[in-house]
Amino acid sequence: MSKARNGLGKYGEDLAARRLAEQGMTILERNWRSGRSGEIDIVARDGDALVVCEVKTRRGGGYEHPMAAVTPAKAARLRALAEHWLQAHGGAPPGGVRIDLVGVLLPRRGAPSVEHARGVA
Repeated sequence: MSKARNGLGKYGEDLAARRLAEQGMTILERNWRSGRSGEIDIVARDGDALVVCEVKTRRGGGYEHPMAAVTPAKAARLRALAEHWLQAHGGAPPGGVRIDLVGVLLPRRGAPSVEHARGVA
């Protein structure tokens, strides 16, 4: 991944983490890796529920909207990663597990748009 793309992703994840915290969530981990299985962008607690959050950042222009980025295969991978996280951290909380998506759209001018969709997978 190029430095510019990596920087764009980190910026989007920073905005997403800030938005989730503003909504009252507690950020537990960022960029949690499970061997070769992949990475969870943000793990948070929302009340008594665990939230596994995928963050997609796009620049304004001809690319697909960030919220369209979770395909069925990606959703299955996120569910598997959530299971790995739970195994590594003592099991599911009383409120269960939810998979959310935060889409960050960076227009050419103006403030970024940050959208949070709950329970996408």
